[in-house]
Amino acid sequence: MFSRGQLIFAVFFVIVFTIAMIWSYKKDIHIHRRYYKNTFVVAIAIILIIIIFTLITFSLH
Repeated sequence: MFSRGQLIFAVFFVIVFTIAMIWSYKKDIHIHRRYYKNTFVVAIAIILIIIIFTLITFSLH
């Protein structure tokens, strides 16, 4: 399916990408706290909208 080199590259890429994302987030955490307050409300609203549309779709069939 995948060669040994591709698997090694994929593992290396995932590790480096994860480390870079953690480092970037830690570097900007004070900015996130100031500008992105109450973003969980938006996430909850999106999840609720998806659930409502799913329920409507299943109830119409």
